[in-house]
Amino acid sequence: MDAFTHRDGRLYAEDVPLARIAEQVGTPVFVYSATSIEAQYDALASALADMKVGICYALKANSNQAVIATLAARGAGADVVSEGELRRALAAGVHPSKIVFAGVGKTAEEMAFALKAGIHQFNLESGPELELLNEVAGRLGLVAPVAIRVNPDVDAKTHAKITTGKKENKFGIEIEQAKSVYARAAALPHIDPVGVAMHIGSQLTDLAPYRAAYRRMADLVKALRAEGHDIRRVDLGGGIGIDYRGDHTVDLAGYAAIVREEIAPLGAEMICEPGRLLVGNAGVLLTSVIYVKQGTAKRFVIVDAAMNDLIRPTLYEAHHDIVMERAGAPESPHPADIVGPICESGDYLAKDRVLPELAPGDLLAVKSAGAYGAVMGSSYNTRLLAPEVLVRGGDFAVVRPRPSYETLIGQDRLPDWLSPTQPVRRAAAGED
Repeated sequence: MDAFTHRDGRLYAEDVPLARIAEQVGTPVFVYSATSIEAQYDALASALADMKVGICYALKANSNQAVIATLAARGAGADVVSEGELRRALAAGVHPSKIVFAGVGKTAEEMAFALKAGIHQFNLESGPELELLNEVAGRLGLVAPVAIRVNPDVDAKTHAKITTGKKENKFGIEIEQAKSVYARAAALPHIDPVGVAMHIGSQLTDLAPYRAAYRRMADLVKALRAEGHDIRRVDLGGGIGIDYRGDHTVDLAGYAAIVREEIAPLGAEMICEPGRLLVGNAGVLLTSVIYVKQGTAKRFVIVDAAMNDLIRPTLYEAHHDIVMERAGAPESPHPADIVGPICESGDYLAKDRVLPELAPGDLLAVKSAGAYGAVMGSSYNTRLLAPEVLVRGGDFAVVRPRPSYETLIGQDRLPDWLSPTQPVRRAAAGED
């Protein structure tokens, strides 16, 4: 469903005019639709309903507490990649038994925290990590449930920076090495090797790589079982893409059919870890025009959102549809670059986008900004992080406020040998 539609010439989020949010909260601001998030979760759950598949939301897509809690209330677990994300999942009401801890660089401290919390499983990505986890679990007198994440060397046919299933990527254990690593896991006293895991990349819109990867995973499970290992779980990973351009929708029924044909016959518990799929199209970045600058070669629409708010266009050359908040017949449309105030040539939201005449104060909505938007934000150029708003029906709430300059600058500390012209908190010896 598209929760962002024009009515009587104005753009709404569900039943809330975006202009009202801009007036009350200011811009730039991320706006999310709770109904859209729930509908997308329900669509995936329905597609997988005839199989034993747990859905663990990948927090890295959008880790706002309100978003996590919305999905947790629907029954979702969580896929986390740091202690911070684990703490966020717990704080939002996700039960530890529904949490999977992935990531290539888990520290001993993170492992200990997760073990004490009683999470569902660790997805192990290297031999050294396996040895450390066994050591940490032993010190605590616990046993760690582990799925060995294998790298199937399958090209996900997505952007190079978000593909994770090829040998040259840092993720997972090469599938040829999986048997020996699994044997080592089975021999360790504080490790319970419960299954295998796989994740080949993000923003997949072609389903063929899933079939190839899952077929290799199924073959591995059969081989491990033949060697006497009790493979009880298969982690399918995530990565199902969304439609950024309005011309291609991923077939969830087709994805479910691949799972049904390739993995379900193994009779194991399955876990799916979507992120972008659930929240990407449920959000927009609302921004205001500051200036329109007409050069001899280019028209620049300078807005108050920037690459520190939404880095995807610069980092991934990503496309986001951009629509005017006020609808109507476009007058004299012609190309323009939509750029932000940051002192970088790479600070843009769109290039050569055909737009009507715009004026300072006009509102634009950058669509499909619910995933990898606010969560990747920064305060570069000492810009305040954009607030986040959640809408349900005719109501909206600020679910992360815009910080103040006093809060942002107040995070810094001056050593005793510097004398500021203005009062600033001093740095205490040994202060964190």
